[in-house]
Amino acid sequence: MVAERGKDSLIEFPSDFPIKVMGVRCDEFAQGILEVVLRHAPDFDGNSMEMRPSSKGNYLSLTCTVRATSQAQLDALYRELSSHPMVKVVL
Repeated sequence: MVAERGKDSLIEFPSDFPIKVMGVRCDEFAQGILEVVLRHAPDFDGNSMEMRPSSKGNYLSLTCTVRATSQAQLDALYRELSSHPMVKVVL
């Protein structure tokens, strides 16, 4: 399947797409992000989430590689992650 017709996208769908989310390191951060990701990509395996603390341990970076099925799915996921109160950056 190629990029959606009528859209300017360089991504071919379906595709494994990594999303990096950074926020303040706290106990609820990873679970909160997992819940958001699962709303948009129900087949995401939470055990595959990569976690890396910052050098001083104040922040946590999470990488979630989702199976993206459309640009609309990715856009909705980015919007919800970006508006999450614990998230500082989404890449």
